[in-house]
Amino acid sequence: VPFSKEISVVAARGPGGEFAAYDVCENSHENHILKSTRVPARLPPEIAAEAVRLTRVIADALVYCGVITVEMFVTGGQGGDDGPIELLVNEIAPRVHNSGHWTLDGAATSQFEQHIRAIAGWPLGAVSRHDAEAGGHVEMDNLIGEDVLAWAKILGEPGASLHLYGKADARPGRKMGHVTRIVPRPVS
Repeated sequence: VPFSKEISVVAARGPGGEFAAYDVCENSHENHILKSTRVPARLPPEIAAEAVRLTRVIADALVYCGVITVEMFVTGGQGGDDGPIELLVNEIAPRVHNSGHWTLDGAATSQFEQHIRAIAGWPLGAVSRHDAEAGGHVEMDNLIGEDVLAWAKILGEPGASLHLYGKADARPGRKMGHVTRIVPRPVS
C-alpha cells in the first residue's frame, strides 16, 4: 500500500466507555522497526480528529478496557491524482505501545499510568502534551542496537530524557532504550 506517512493514536478506554486519546503520533521506521515518533503528527486537524474518531469506534466495538493503540497509513492528499487524504488501519495493539513511550516525559499522564487507571476503573488522567500551548512538539527516538552506546552524549543534551531497558546485549534490531525530547517552538 503506498502511503505518505504512518500515524498512531494511543488512547485509553475505561470500563464504562470513558475515552481519552493523546495527540496523534507520526512514526518513522528503519528496517521495519519503529525508529522515531513525533507528536503531534503533521496532519490537517480534521484528519487527526478522524484518526481519533476511528480509534474510539474500534475501542468501543471491542468493548475494550485499557490502553489501545491504532496504527494507520495516511494515503492520498499529495496533489495531482493522489485523491483525497484517507486513513487505512494498519494494526490494532491492545496494550501500551512503543509509539506512546513519549508520554513518560511528554504528557501529563503516561500511557502506563493511564492503562492502570483504565483497568482499575479509576478516572482517566489528563492526556495533555507538555509544551503544547507554547507550540512545541515531542520527539521520541528508539535506541536500536548499538545506538545505545551514545547514552553518555544523550545525557549531555539539555532537555533529553534517557530510558535504558537494562538489556545486556546490544544486538542489531534490538530496542535497547529510548530518548524523549520536548522541542520548543522556534522563536521567530
